[in-house]
Amino acid sequence: QVQLVESGGGLVQAGGSLRLSCAASGIIVARNTMAWYRQAPGKQRELVAGITASGTTTYTDSVKGRFTISRDNAKNMLYLQMNSLRPEDTGVYYCNGGGSLWGQGTQVTISA
Repeated sequence: QVQLVESGGGLVQAGGSLRLSCAASGIIVARNTMAWYRQAPGKQRELVAGITASGTTTYTDSVKGRFTISRDNAKNMLYLQMNSLRPEDTGVYYCNGGGSLWGQGTQVTISA
């Protein structure tokens, strides 16, 4: 069964940090383009960061220099390190394994 399970969300103050994790099963993280998306209340889901099989990373402009996407091939895990968090980073963060493969999401709330 192909499955993505996110964890690591929570409530932190602005300026704080969180690390999101995505545990993958039935899909090899190292062989696929993986990504993190987020959806803020009342807004569309947007791409936050992605990493290709070759290791090339991409970030939306608003998180460049603050967020880092990475993976652990041995553990088949995807991560998103989020630093200098802002209230506008609040939303549900989803792991994506390409196409319609999504996790259930993890809530991130940043207080001012």
